[in-house]
Amino acid sequence: MPTESLRQRDDKDFAEYEPQILQRAEIALRCAPFKVKLFADMATQGVNLRAIAGNDGIKNQYLTSLTSLIITENSLLWLIQVGTLRREVDGQGITDSFRLTPMGHLLLDKWRSQSTFPIANLGDRLQNFWAQIQISRFL
Repeated sequence: MPTESLRQRDDKDFAEYEPQILQRAEIALRCAPFKVKLFADMATQGVNLRAIAGNDGIKNQYLTSLTSLIITENSLLWLIQVGTLRREVDGQGITDSFRLTPMGHLLLDKWRSQSTFPIANLGDRLQNFWAQIQISRFL
């Protein structure tokens, strides 16, 4: 596909989402303890929670730092709430595997050539924290 038509397609795809929704999702990705490799793998297959958390997450190059199972799952659940991830479903219901949503694919394309997401600054971290509080008030 020529570069020009690819760029037009990407602009059209990003236009499907409100700018503040994309910004919140980008900030959530930058604040999460994950590397781009995890999302690249999620683009092609479901990735199990146990492969992401703890020592396995470090070994698989999915984490920026060692995190527990509960912290990892909470981070993944937040990324589901902002619209970048979804849980994988099999014939018996929801599994412990995660995949990218269409918005997740768009955001991954933005950073696919890097090993880590851009570092979140203090303002990004505060904005991400505030968004989590705002959404959790309605649950």
